[in-house]
Amino acid sequence: MVEVFKTDVSDDQTAAIIQQQLQHKIPGARINFDLEDCDNILRVEYETAVVEPVTKLMNDLGFYCKVLD
Repeated sequence: MVEVFKTDVSDDQTAAIIQQQLQHKIPGARINFDLEDCDNILRVEYETAVVEPVTKLMNDLGFYCKVLD
């Protein structure tokens, strides 16, 4: 299952830090950012739903994060 999120992460350094924290929270997930996209996309691929833990972590870190339909 792949979830795609719109974020307000705008630089590679911040994306790398967030990606590392998400990997720790969701071990085994494939996580990447596409900051070239106008929505600063975050993709998370995992075998179960990850919307809640991803949005919670992003919000706790002070970032906007919304699932794209």
